[in-house]
Amino acid sequence: MNNHIQAEKALSNIFEPVWGDEMIQGDSANLQQWQRYIEQEIGFILPNTQLQWLTNAIDHTATLNGLTTQQLWYQLPKNNEIRQQLLDKVLIHESRFFRHKPSIDFITRYAIDKCTDDRSKPFRIWSVGCASGHETWSLAMSLTAAQLSNHVILGTDVSEQAITNARLGQYDQRQYSLIPQNCQQFVYPLITKNAGNELSMADTSSKVERSINTQFDWQVAPALRPYVSFALHNVIEQKSPTSHLQNVIICQNMLLYFRKFDQRDILAWLSEQCEVEGYIILAPGEALFWRPSNMRRIAHPQVNVWQKISA
Repeated sequence: MNNHIQAEKALSNIFEPVWGDEMIQGDSANLQQWQRYIEQEIGFILPNTQLQWLTNAIDHTATLNGLTTQQLWYQLPKNNEIRQQLLDKVLIHESRFFRHKPSIDFITRYAIDKCTDDRSKPFRIWSVGCASGHETWSLAMSLTAAQLSNHVILGTDVSEQAITNARLGQYDQRQYSLIPQNCQQFVYPLITKNAGNELSMADTSSKVERSINTQFDWQVAPALRPYVSFALHNVIEQKSPTSHLQNVIICQNMLLYFRKFDQRDILAWLSEQCEVEGYIILAPGEALFWRPSNMRRIAHPQVNVWQKISA
């Protein structure tokens, strides 16, 4: 059965709204209905401490479409564009370049060894839950700085807005300061101010693209783009965004938003997408309960890394 048909039945039969024309701010029962809907769609568990974030996302999406919250509720299973807008507002896109450098260094060293031993096929990396592309571009910078050229890096996220921003590859000065010296060759200034204090664009992006993010200062270099692609992907649906098995799957700081049984299912499915002798890398401290028969945890002082030992 189509996911949206399931969602519509769930909304009408289980999550029947109890408010009038407007959602009452702070009504925990109403917000729990919205929490359950978000979990049903993407498996994302929004903590109770972030209910105001959820309220703001609901209000913003409703206002953007000229709807009351009740009307928004009933539009969700019928209108995929509005549904995606709500998910984009709910999801937390915060990330940064070289967020966990030991993981990136581990992948780079493995890529060097793998590409030295076998040049017949590209070294493949999948960055799961890539947000606005910081991790994906960090990997591209690190591998290219190591003078590797036979690699393919895929970044995926359930947020359409995040993927759009990731493809643009435009970021602010704060992010530039996080990039190691040997990788700063892969960025260039994007915006300058002329004498009239007007913004001058250093690229040829369309006006539509420019309007998405007006707070950027620099852009990733064109030399990185042949190695990187991005795709909209909902990991809870367990449908692969690519037909290729991966040498490395990196999934950091995403699983903590899922229930433990969903984490276990996601990890089992990700291991199927990893080639034998390849690695899955998680954030330090994540999913320490995981005990798969086809994976072994590698003893590493800084990286939470698992190697696939059998199909």
